[in-house]
Amino acid sequence: MDSVEIDEGLVRSLLQEQHPDLAGLAIRQVLGGWDNQQWRLGDELVVRMPRTERAPALQLKERKWLPVLAPRLPLPVPTPVRIGEPSARFPRPWTIMTWVHGEALDHTSISRGDHAADTLAGFLRALHVEAPAEAPASSDRGGHPKECTDGFEKFLQAVAPGDIAADVRAVWDDAVAAPEWEGPPVWVHGDLHPANVVVSDGTLSGVIDFGDMFAGDPAWDLAAAWVLLPTGAASRFFDVYALADEATIRRARGLAALKSLFLMLMGQNGDRGLPGGKPTWGPAGRAALERVLRFRSS
Repeated sequence: MDSVEIDEGLVRSLLQEQHPDLAGLAIRQVLGGWDNQQWRLGDELVVRMPRTERAPALQLKERKWLPVLAPRLPLPVPTPVRIGEPSARFPRPWTIMTWVHGEALDHTSISRGDHAADTLAGFLRALHVEAPAEAPASSDRGGHPKECTDGFEKFLQAVAPGDIAADVRAVWDDAVAAPEWEGPPVWVHGDLHPANVVVSDGTLSGVIDFGDMFAGDPAWDLAAAWVLLPTGAASRFFDVYALADEATIRRARGLAALKSLFLMLMGQNGDRGLPGGKPTWGPAGRAALERVLRFRSS
């Protein structure tokens, strides 16, 4: 984490210096966030302040590509409206973006499962188009599940799900054995989990945090069929999405298991009061893992 303390006074002073027409709006901190600390700015904007070493590069990626992607996406996503330059007060770039209304899924639940499945499928169909040659790649995700075996083993041992460990490993082994993605690299959000989508009226209403977006295998996003949607909704999701072959679903299911273990680990760390821990992620991860194990493809 950055050693620079980010507080309301710093955010307001930066606004006064660089965007004085916005400095009079109400400012309040948004809980959560990993790479960025967020501050609501009035009702429609949010200030994203980078607090990790990698965060500035992620913000620059969002600045470049979200204006390209957002117009064709059927759900609200954050888009940059103002740029904050590094200064003596704060040595990193920062961004003012549109605020996506709703409550993060790790703090609520989806009650309209069919609607959410249709909504997520429509969103990903719109996102998963062939990416241009200059689209960003990813160094830590986006490859075949077999490239992530070390991470899977680490998470499985750390979480130690005991009674279901063998079943989880079987799902992972099946994903590792699945054929690789043979299509062109498509746009992928890359980090769909309960803290990165918002819910209103019992269904998905927005997708946030595109810092990890890349061009690659859509299976990384299709894992959301289990990580985000309630029990029984995955089959409907894949029917509506209609672009995933059997191999892609197998890879996606394995990646969902991997992501579920990670959520459980972050929840475990949160319960122990460890830095970076997220107490709300543990139950979400366990529920997602159970959905992964219950799924049977048609």
